[in-house]
Amino acid sequence: MENLKIATFNVNGIGARLPNLLQWLDREQPDIVCLQELKAPDKAFPASDLEAAGYGAVHLGQTSWNGVAILARDSEPQLIQKGLPGEEADTEARYIEAAAHGVIVACLYLPNGNPQPGPKFDYKLRWFEHLIEHAKSLHASEHPVVLAGDFNVVPTDEDIYNPRSWLKDALLQPESRECYSRLLAQGWIDSVRHLYPDERVYTFWDYFRQHWQKNSGLRIDHLLLNPALAPRLQDAGVDAWVRGEEHPSDHAPTWIRLGGAENKPAKKTRKTSGSV
Repeated sequence: MENLKIATFNVNGIGARLPNLLQWLDREQPDIVCLQELKAPDKAFPASDLEAAGYGAVHLGQTSWNGVAILARDSEPQLIQKGLPGEEADTEARYIEAAAHGVIVACLYLPNGNPQPGPKFDYKLRWFEHLIEHAKSLHASEHPVVLAGDFNVVPTDEDIYNPRSWLKDALLQPESRECYSRLLAQGWIDSVRHLYPDERVYTFWDYFRQHWQKNSGLRIDHLLLNPALAPRLQDAGVDAWVRGEEHPSDHAPTWIRLGGAENKPAKKTRKTSGSV
């Protein structure tokens, strides 16, 4: 397998953020990108703009809300499926799976779950259970697999600037964290935390109370690797500069770098360039 940079990015509206997305693609040139929260139907997906930037795409859109896509640089992703198995009746566009550059890529936008308790939180947990079930087969695959996206889960208190203000939020509830822990227990590697076990790394800063300026962030965008892919992990980070641009998403792209041969990197003791 070739050397690859794989990223996940919740764009928070691909129409409004297309200039930001194109600028990032041109500067960082990731090989595979998982996008979430397109907030656009398939007919409004900017395939021609992305093609002009050198990226093929598969996508699952939805008017005004949700939406996911997988991009591949100088390549056309090969669609495997749209929609999460077990959630066939789901009307929300939250899961797409494709093959790109020799990797099976599962892109997800897990339900937020707020307010909780209530039907939205019940939906979050039900969706999470179906993800855990489907992930078993992906994890066991002999093919390299990355499970990437906005999980809407803060795994631990080390993944948030201050948990006290978020204690009632669905992202920090014990049930949400327990689901994420059970997913990892299948044997998935949380790339960023694996390489940076002691770092405060954030991927999301909301628009309120100057949270970006104060670096009051959360880590909710994750890239999980199965055993066939994990040995190739070399580096990981966050392109935090994107969050500081004009009219940004409240997320920044989170990425990993994979080597072409088995690699066992030492755990990092400092952040990569561009990380926060």
